[in-house]
Amino acid sequence: MIFDIAVLGGGAAGLMAAATAGARGARVIVLDHAAEIGRKILISGGGRCNFTHLDTRPENFLSENRHFARSALARYTPRNFLAMVERHRIAWHEKTPGQLFCDNSARQIVEMLLSECKAAGVEFHLNANIGDVSKGDTFRVALDHDEVRASRIILATGGLAIPKLGATDLSLRIAKRFGLDIVPPAPALVPLTLATPNVDLAGVALPVSARIGKRSFSDAMVFTHKGLSGPAILQISSYRRDDAEPLELDLLPGADAEATLLDIKRQRPRAEPSALLAALPQRLARALVDAAWGRDMRCDLANLPDRQIKVLATRVARWRPTLSGTEGYAKAEVMRGGIDTRRLSSQTMSARHVPGLFAIGEAVDVTGWLGGYNFQWAWSSGYVAGISAAMS
Repeated sequence: MIFDIAVLGGGAAGLMAAATAGARGARVIVLDHAAEIGRKILISGGGRCNFTHLDTRPENFLSENRHFARSALARYTPRNFLAMVERHRIAWHEKTPGQLFCDNSARQIVEMLLSECKAAGVEFHLNANIGDVSKGDTFRVALDHDEVRASRIILATGGLAIPKLGATDLSLRIAKRFGLDIVPPAPALVPLTLATPNVDLAGVALPVSARIGKRSFSDAMVFTHKGLSGPAILQISSYRRDDAEPLELDLLPGADAEATLLDIKRQRPRAEPSALLAALPQRLARALVDAAWGRDMRCDLANLPDRQIKVLATRVARWRPTLSGTEGYAKAEVMRGGIDTRRLSSQTMSARHVPGLFAIGEAVDVTGWLGGYNFQWAWSSGYVAGISAAMS
């Protein structure tokens, strides 16, 4: 079988690239090892797919080459993808500012992309056990009992996150085979684990401000049996580098903790110490007070020196939990790192020194924030690669 373009991977980026290239006259085949297309799309957003964020900007992405995403994001914007969604009459809503979800099912997004591929004449080969990829006059993709030949190859098999859905390092291995560098991958948008988790706090949720270095996110946090999760933690986890800079949590975001606690002491001198943290969930307040002064402490606030209250305020406003790591790729939403973008053209997503080789989506060292940004990167990078590959 000989094609103009072989897209390795039938996820968000791969389907977008295939549909785009096929619509421009290229003969395209999508190869995927799974039996079902778009499995990660189907589970996203609680089954409703947070398919983009209207306020997507290059600043919403991590990469060692921080300007790389700018071109693709400008050429195919959230409004472009939304226009496709509306053309297919998929009902959607804005859950929080900028975050767009399907009203009904994420399956509608998969069906939309498959419909676009069908209209463009794209062929599919599922349950494909992709082996070696080599290049002579054309690229050769070895399968179990066959091979696919193509003039161009688009690497779109994603990253290592959510292995139960079949995540592999295939794109990274192929990229390395052709001499591309790899930025060391790691789990991102992932729950963090505590060195000494307090199982009594599991399920406790509250708004926090989470900070690592100069980057901070204000959103919800939840204690788990292993550590910390919730949007604020997932967001900041992408910036963690083995405790090079500690995680710092403000448990009373937007408030002056010291002034607040001292004011409570003046207003309620007869109250017990846990009253200082009445604004926090009760279990957490009790745990913080016990950690500060012991479970057996019995006195009213009038007898607590201000200096001790200030120490507690510091812990509340700048809590630095001792982390042991993350919950790994099994719980990560995406992979950080991947194919080094300095070896790729930001205009075409092609490898600079390997004519006909393209890389897109999560396989590339571009990692978005939580909230639809990673899907938008898939659409944008897939669109740019699809056009470029079709025109090559």
